[in-house]
Amino acid sequence: MDKLKISNLKDKELLELSSKMLLSLNLEEMKAIQKYFVTLKREPSLTELEIIAQVWSEHCIHKTMTGVIEFRWKTEDGKWNKEIINNLLKETIFRSTEELDKNYCLSVFKDNAGIIELNEEYGIAMKVETHNHPSAIEPYGGAATGIGGVIRDILGCGQGAKPVLNIDVFCFGHLDTHGKDIPQGVLHPKRIFRGVVKGVRDYGNRMGIPTSSGAIVFDNDYIFNPLIYCGTIGVIPKKFIYKKVSPWDLIVVIGGRTGRDGIHGATFSSTGLDKEVDAGCVQIGDPITEKKFTDVLLKLRDLQLYSAITDCGAGGFSSAISEMGRDTGAEVFLDKAPLKYKGLKPWEIFLSESQERMVLSVPVKNMRKLKEMLEKEDVESAVLGEFTDTKKLKIFYQDGKEADLDMGFLHNGVPKIVRKAVRVRVGEWGMGNGEWGIKDKDLKVLIRKVMSHPNVASKEAVIRQYDHEVQGGSVSKPLCGITQDVPQDGCVTRPILDSMSGIAVGLGINPLYGKIDSYYMAMSNCGEAARNVVACGGEINRAAFMDNFCWGDITDEKILGELVMASRGCYDAAKILNIPFVSGKDSLNNCYYLKDKKVNIPGTLLITCVAPHTDIEKVAGSDFKKPENIIYLIGETYDETGGSILREVLGIKNGVVPRLRKDISLKILIKVQGAIKKRFMKSCHDLSDGGLSSGLIEMCFSGVGAELDLSKMNNSDIIVKLFSESNSRFLVEVDNKDEKSFEEFMQDIPFYRIGHTLKEKVVRIKESKDTVVYEDSIQNIKSLWKSPIKW
Repeated sequence: MDKLKISNLKDKELLELSSKMLLSLNLEEMKAIQKYFVTLKREPSLTELEIIAQVWSEHCIHKTMTGVIEFRWKTEDGKWNKEIINNLLKETIFRSTEELDKNYCLSVFKDNAGIIELNEEYGIAMKVETHNHPSAIEPYGGAATGIGGVIRDILGCGQGAKPVLNIDVFCFGHLDTHGKDIPQGVLHPKRIFRGVVKGVRDYGNRMGIPTSSGAIVFDNDYIFNPLIYCGTIGVIPKKFIYKKVSPWDLIVVIGGRTGRDGIHGATFSSTGLDKEVDAGCVQIGDPITEKKFTDVLLKLRDLQLYSAITDCGAGGFSSAISEMGRDTGAEVFLDKAPLKYKGLKPWEIFLSESQERMVLSVPVKNMRKLKEMLEKEDVESAVLGEFTDTKKLKIFYQDGKEADLDMGFLHNGVPKIVRKAVRVRVGEWGMGNGEWGIKDKDLKVLIRKVMSHPNVASKEAVIRQYDHEVQGGSVSKPLCGITQDVPQDGCVTRPILDSMSGIAVGLGINPLYGKIDSYYMAMSNCGEAARNVVACGGEINRAAFMDNFCWGDITDEKILGELVMASRGCYDAAKILNIPFVSGKDSLNNCYYLKDKKVNIPGTLLITCVAPHTDIEKVAGSDFKKPENIIYLIGETYDETGGSILREVLGIKNGVVPRLRKDISLKILIKVQGAIKKRFMKSCHDLSDGGLSSGLIEMCFSGVGAELDLSKMNNSDIIVKLFSESNSRFLVEVDNKDEKSFEEFMQDIPFYRIGHTLKEKVVRIKESKDTVVYEDSIQNIKSLWKSPIKW
């Protein structure tokens, strides 16, 4: 056993050791380790130090979100206030779930994934992860192992859920960025884009899991550090939701072999990027191996041959086995681990993040049958040791002891991290039209710019590479309509093919809002995700949120202050919308060291909303269905264009970010859901990026034209009417025969009859009854909309 002498090291030497070994531990954490081994009257082994670093990494235990934050903020009158936040997650995300106390939440924040109720027999398992740093270095492998890892999170949830749907959300620099603007050591956004999409495509398609939900955001603040969100939804019988590890159960690994790929992945993902990072931190994926054990695992589960399961993700065996055995103890014999090649050191075997490996807790009496079934499916397995009753993690290799750690110290010994955060109010006030420089109101030019902005433009080049029909459960496709190119708000899948029950998924992400105000960004993202679920008929009163924070250097007080406010925005939105959080993940320190300058990503929050769908036949879709139907706008439009696509194309960076209003937001969601159930709506489209202008035009891509009269709306400013991105708004199509019934049903929420569909394949907008201010052919706009993102 290789010993490291740390008992006499000074503070500076401890930090140098942490940096040299890529432990990503701060001084207080290194001193805590030093004190622990001084108490034991011995020095740590290399394996022990590496294990502690992995388990204590920001990536694995979210030290900042659960630590102590000294938060200061400036009020509107210029005074400073101060408070101590003892656990940001507990005081915001967790708190909202506890206070809402929904009985359909079956498992929250304590397993590989959150679980809510689908129906009497099944639960919905859900998880979204990030794989940002690996994808920045090796886009194909980083993204592939990102989606592979989150699929295993679903397989490792409870006693195993069946993956039925994949989610992908990406943030890249602009694809047309000139090469001279890309620093040495940074990959061009186009290369990252192609590699990431291929990685997710190849892994998901080969696994036989449909990729039906996603989004792509383009902003040059992501050139140095792209964001790769990967998610999976699964179904699990309720009787298998809970797992239990018992002393003397065998520790069994199945699936792929262990190599050097992915070593230090967890600690590498917990710090910033620089040009010296070893690409060996990036894992190597093998979807065929994962596909083989996915199929047999569910059979093993149904026969109850194992009692608990988890995946080997960040930290490999180190995190998986120590987490499973934290309440019992474990003895591991590394000689038993199947290896890809010879020459691995003991600590490398235990910490490797080689992919496609699952760890099972197997009662001795079941081992023979389990092994027989695995061999029949050509899935490799090995017994690495057993869980014990000692509450110690003991690691052996070639008759020698490599580690002997107390589970209590390993999981509870990390010192509470203390950080400072500050919020200084930024420009979030509106500007009049005269200040915008829009004197002639050339709406055709503005609308074309908005529709051809890559954040609004068609993502067809990416969508068409994913198989969203595999498994046969896809109800609401990513693109819909007769022409199959109308973007859908959310997606619906039917996981049990002989049932009319479905799962609806919606997403909310808009970092442009966060550049102005992270609090309102978080609320708007929650609102958008919920609207997407409602627009495709999901049950909003049984919905759940997942949060995924990707943030910059959280040692910067202002950046951490934005994270505090975003977390509080999540809490307030959850309470307003009556939707609990059940799962989440943060990825901090997304920054790039460019010589002496640190470049941070904008604070970026992805909100995923998942809900049961009780009748999959009742999906309206976002495409206009036929001419001479009535078009209604639901919800109020406010002068809220801060962070909008309009201001982006005009180069205006401030303004009022959309608000989520407490008195009306949930009422509108419930009403729209009810109208879809009653089949009043032929089509329904959430209004978000680009506002009314882009929402209307996208609905026309089905080949059905439309004419609007904006004088019917509540706001007087035509620019605001067309381009505001105010929350809680839908554009809907109603059959003429349902006009009276629809209006009676919707009478206690704001709605406006603003137009009708046309036989002509044009989009026509009037400022008043007789004044046409915009007209263009559907084909012209569609050509512009499809042009920015080419494969």
